[in-house]
Amino acid sequence: MARVVIGLSGGVDSSVAAWLLKEQGHEVIGLFMVNWHDTTGTLEGDCPWHDDRVFAELVAKRIDIPLHVADLSSDYRKRVVDYMFAEYERGRTPNPDVLCNREIKFDVFLKEALKLGADYVATGHYCRKTESIDADGNKIYHLLAGSDPNKDQSYFLCQLSQEQLRYALFPVGDLLKPEVRRIAEEQKLATAKRKDSQGICFVGKVDLPVFLQQKLATKKGNIHEIKPEWPKFALRPIPPTETMLENPSDELLTAWATPWRFTVRDGKKIGEHNGAHFYTIGQRKGLGIGGRKESLFILGTDTTQNVIYVGEGDAHPGLWRPALRIEPAEIHWVDSSQRLNIGESRRFQVRIRYRQPLQDAELFIRDNGAFLVFDEPQRGITAGQFAAWYIGDELVGSGVIAE
Repeated sequence: MARVVIGLSGGVDSSVAAWLLKEQGHEVIGLFMVNWHDTTGTLEGDCPWHDDRVFAELVAKRIDIPLHVADLSSDYRKRVVDYMFAEYERGRTPNPDVLCNREIKFDVFLKEALKLGADYVATGHYCRKTESIDADGNKIYHLLAGSDPNKDQSYFLCQLSQEQLRYALFPVGDLLKPEVRRIAEEQKLATAKRKDSQGICFVGKVDLPVFLQQKLATKKGNIHEIKPEWPKFALRPIPPTETMLENPSDELLTAWATPWRFTVRDGKKIGEHNGAHFYTIGQRKGLGIGGRKESLFILGTDTTQNVIYVGEGDAHPGLWRPALRIEPAEIHWVDSSQRLNIGESRRFQVRIRYRQPLQDAELFIRDNGAFLVFDEPQRGITAGQFAAWYIGDELVGSGVIAE
């Protein structure tokens, strides 16, 4: 049996994962991470991680494993939170949970675990790992969706490398959430009825504008409405058909993937906001403008001019587009043997946000990046978020949406 260091977060999933590992006969060591001390903008509790630590200690005592505490807050601020602030300042919308897994849980935390002599590192993620041997006799690690379709968290791990997966164990990946709750109750774990955490990884549930105001100043700006009849909506090349996808030109791929570009002359001012960097594409809350038949949605943000553009209704053409692009340096393959070369393309199923149903798409690799062209136009494609592509249950690759 192996020595396994598990990230005990104070939640039910990692608690049950630790118990399962102990039952399997492993030497299990708990490691609790303190990643964030500041409570600015948090909506629940004065010190969210303090309660988490208490629950982690209760669970460790119950299943009789040692618990270590590591303060990783300096790395977390530099590698996750500072990145967040920088992306919002640019008018992009980052995904801190994906970054947290790549930069903290499976990097900084992994190094802490290795100091404790770990053979493996375990988490409470709902995903699975399998192994295979390639033609050269090398071991290949595969990242699979969790068995519970309602809780699958493979998307959050879309940036992991082979080296990181080599050490990873996901003990609850084959279970459904109700089963995890049942085990926790049967074993009288303190976390059995505890609510699932929400919000930013390790920071907690926050009022995002208040949280961002730690670094980004409020700045009054205008809200302009773009009407569905805006002439340029009719100028984009028609959505791709099967014939068009046989060998599309770079110009056509770029046209499909380019976001809508608005100027203040394209729409009428209908209100004011407190800073364009506090808003994200597809957002409908927080505008403070009522009296409409349908909700207003963010269609675009301009952090240079400090203007946001909105449109009425979920069907507004400014919310939808057929493709996206990923910069060459941002294309990530979990297994390099699946990598596509420049000029190649392949069918995948894709999601551009957590819990989105998988969407059919074609991935094209070109000199200027990867283009994902969807069978059906996608709503709210947002720069800074991650697109992840799958073959069946396996997450094959991912990348940051360029614009």
